[in-house]
Amino acid sequence: MRVLAAMSGGVDSAVAAARMAEAGHDVVGVHLALSRNPQSYRSGARGCCTIEDSRDARRAADVIGIPFYIWDLAERFHADVVEDFVSEYAAGRTPNPCLRCNEKVKFSAVLERALALDFDAVATGHYARIVDTPDGARELHRAVDPAKDQSYVLGVLTQQQLAHAFFPLGDTVKTDVRAEAERLGLSVAAKPDSHDICFIADGNTPGFLDQHLGQAPGDIVDAQGNKLGEHKGTHGFTVGQRKGLRIGTPAADGKPRFVLDISPVDRTVTVGSREELAVSHLTASKPRWCGPAPASELHVKAQLRAHGEEVAVTARLEGDQVQVSFDEPTSAVAPGQAVVLYDGTRVIGSATIDTVSRVAAQHA
Repeated sequence: MRVLAAMSGGVDSAVAAARMAEAGHDVVGVHLALSRNPQSYRSGARGCCTIEDSRDARRAADVIGIPFYIWDLAERFHADVVEDFVSEYAAGRTPNPCLRCNEKVKFSAVLERALALDFDAVATGHYARIVDTPDGARELHRAVDPAKDQSYVLGVLTQQQLAHAFFPLGDTVKTDVRAEAERLGLSVAAKPDSHDICFIADGNTPGFLDQHLGQAPGDIVDAQGNKLGEHKGTHGFTVGQRKGLRIGTPAADGKPRFVLDISPVDRTVTVGSREELAVSHLTASKPRWCGPAPASELHVKAQLRAHGEEVAVTARLEGDQVQVSFDEPTSAVAPGQAVVLYDGTRVIGSATIDTVSRVAAQHA
């Protein structure tokens, strides 16, 4: 097959490309240039989109012995990922830019261009598995290495996209990937993993949002509406946040308080106890299914954050919305994040959390 290997400049994508070449495929490496202003690229290993990364990717392609190109997708990335990130925070939601990048850039823009250039598939260094079924469909599954599993941020992929995708590292643990990179002579074998949001150069998300949205002071209140303090902008908070609230008035019970709700319209941030965070139900929109949309109610597991634990839920599709009820109340469910549904290790699909029903409000 003709395979386009997306090479970020890290060890995972380099080994993924090498494995596809070793398997006998006709592989071409491509690095995505995602910054509209190259001078803003950070140095070091804080993200996945630096100038150093493009050079590391090129060196890895040379060692593997495959052609290498750089594709400029800066405008697409800015519109679909950066602007979405800013607008979601402005609306009081908490977005996941990596998930949006996979949906809009890596497996939409890149795959579309690859297919137009007569490639058969795109390979990436994501930790997830694709399983071919007897009827010719493809299923997305969790990776073998639970600590590195990235199926959550891939839950936006459709059956059509999975049909043209390869994740060569899905059955491998990270330590083995680094050892393999060293055996291959790849200079990125010991390169640190990236963890930060790649387009925020200094890793300071509140500062980035202040720059784009400006300061809009407002009140921090409790669930009864009593003013507890002030803030400089609702975009500096996310549901479930505990640290950095800077509330002058201590709680009556002396226990920590958490962000319960964010209202950009009246610039109010509501805080409360851990118990008040508990959610019994959520409504999500913009569902994307890795296979056929579910025709009936599902009793499955759900993951609510990129590194969150699975929880048992009942889910059903109603029109263009997904209704999810938790078997046991769960906390820190943030609108804007994705709810990804799993049947065992298989990813069923993903939707964006819109609203939640809190247990405390139901008993009030």
